[in-house]
Amino acid sequence: MIFDNLKRVNSRIDSIEHNQEVQLIAVTKTRSTAEIQEAVNAGQVHFGENYLQESLDKISFFKEKNLIWHFIGPIQSNKTALIAENFDWVHSVDRLKIAKRLSDQRDPGLGELNILIQINIDEEQSKSGLLLNNVNEIISEVNDLPNISLRGFMCIPSPKNSANSFSEMANLISKYPFLDSLSMGMSSDLELAIERGATLVRVGTDIFGQRSYN
Repeated sequence: MIFDNLKRVNSRIDSIEHNQEVQLIAVTKTRSTAEIQEAVNAGQVHFGENYLQESLDKISFFKEKNLIWHFIGPIQSNKTALIAENFDWVHSVDRLKIAKRLSDQRDPGLGELNILIQINIDEEQSKSGLLLNNVNEIISEVNDLPNISLRGFMCIPSPKNSANSFSEMANLISKYPFLDSLSMGMSSDLELAIERGATLVRVGTDIFGQRSYN
């Protein structure tokens, strides 16, 4: 099932007219190592995790597979060291303090940690992220930090406003020519996201099926 689902999702990506390279991230929160292994067997390399403690066992289990791990969940200050030590990308940096901690706690021997700044594009109280008006003031500070590489932005838009939100994100990154990555789009709206410039799409349900939280 997972093999066929991955094939379908990749076909959806390929069917959208776009000039940018698009990377599919398989979102594996609550998923078992057996399910992840099926995706790995199907050629999937990039995986996204929301929960730190859950992810560490998976990363350790697959450490010989050369997978690329993306942290996409909310970040607490007391978790930054483990995130800096174990992940390749962090999509959910929402304040300068977190960026500084990741920078300080990243082992230079691991190479630079790829960082995305999360934008609360629809100004929803229930979601993390910087408001658009506050982005410019921290860009240069984050970009100057050692051991991390600021690559771009991430957003989780309101489903009612995805198209406009994705367009706003495309407009935002166009103001910073040195940035190259937009993480936006999930199972239900990846086509819209890619049309508007997404380079990273985060898909869970359409690869692994509905989650069971029992």
